[in-house]
Amino acid sequence: MTVTEGDARSFVVRGRSLADGEPVELFVGADGSFTDEPGHDAEVLCADGWILPGLVDAHCHVGIRFGGGAEDEEGLLAQAVIERDAGVLLLRDAGSPVDTRVLDQRADLPRIIRAGRHIALPKRYIRGLPVDLEDESQLPDEVARQARAGDGWVKLIGDWIDREIGDLAPLWSDEILVEAIAAAHREGARVTAHVFGEDALPGLLAAGIDCIEHGTGLTDETIATMAAHGTALVPTLVNIENFPDIADSATRFPVYAAHMRTLYARVDETIGAAHEAGIPIYAGTDAGGQVQHGRIADEIASLVRVGLDPTEAYAAASWMARAWLGHPSLEPGTSADFVVYREDPRSDPAAARPDLVVLRGRVVSGSPARL
Repeated sequence: MTVTEGDARSFVVRGRSLADGEPVELFVGADGSFTDEPGHDAEVLCADGWILPGLVDAHCHVGIRFGGGAEDEEGLLAQAVIERDAGVLLLRDAGSPVDTRVLDQRADLPRIIRAGRHIALPKRYIRGLPVDLEDESQLPDEVARQARAGDGWVKLIGDWIDREIGDLAPLWSDEILVEAIAAAHREGARVTAHVFGEDALPGLLAAGIDCIEHGTGLTDETIATMAAHGTALVPTLVNIENFPDIADSATRFPVYAAHMRTLYARVDETIGAAHEAGIPIYAGTDAGGQVQHGRIADEIASLVRVGLDPTEAYAAASWMARAWLGHPSLEPGTSADFVVYREDPRSDPAAARPDLVVLRGRVVSGSPARL
């Protein structure tokens, strides 16, 4: 459905806060924003349930077809609807080969924060997805261009298999990373990087990168550096489950295959150590390509598996992630984007699905009758 002005109305939502179980009462105005007081004609949308801000997938790819390739407009729409119905109302798109801004015309679809296209070197990432630079000297200018084209984020490929050495290796020199990340920051954008292995991390962190994606190669030293700098981590744990299959397919590169298996075997310990060190961790599924959209519940459950308590895991996929991305939650004057669960979702995160999804003050999925 496309939401129209005719759908606008004021209402009251009552239930319990996910974080502490305390009673909460929220007022939504006809403009789709939270208000301080109920309107004179406000209806009670629901009187019970567990309420939390709209969920966040902080690493996904709207526009990459499951199995590979670029999506058409129909496919973009389908991906956005799947995420919305899972309760994901804010997406950080960590690189897409297609322009997804057509989705912004739909008020019933999640908001998307775009990082533009991945930036890589030839034959050092998945063909067809990145902007491939002929030489690393072009990186600062390309980073600035992607920063201006995106929504405050730029995505680098930090490492990938180098077929000449047969293993993961960094793409960029430490010196050019300093220039490139500074260029993004001058444009008011933050920078993140795909990193599986160990060797690319020191240079990226020394250059002042804002976030690391995956982070399976974190060591005690790089964990300490991230914690000291406040560098964020989006581990995409449901995608890491693909590492054994990636290794099995890499028969021509036995060193790389063994490396990927090792990274996979220790991922719980690695991400758990990052959490214990105080690194800010956010939930992202890496949907698109090898992971189906709509799997945020699986990612939340995976964060619990590696050591976050259930409330922390939901915070990483909701109110803390929204604050990190610049979208405050449940405050007067902000967009009424929230989900309601009939039962406490922390009891079984993998199975939990919102019973009611409200976006911009409109019910877009589920029904109050479920509550």
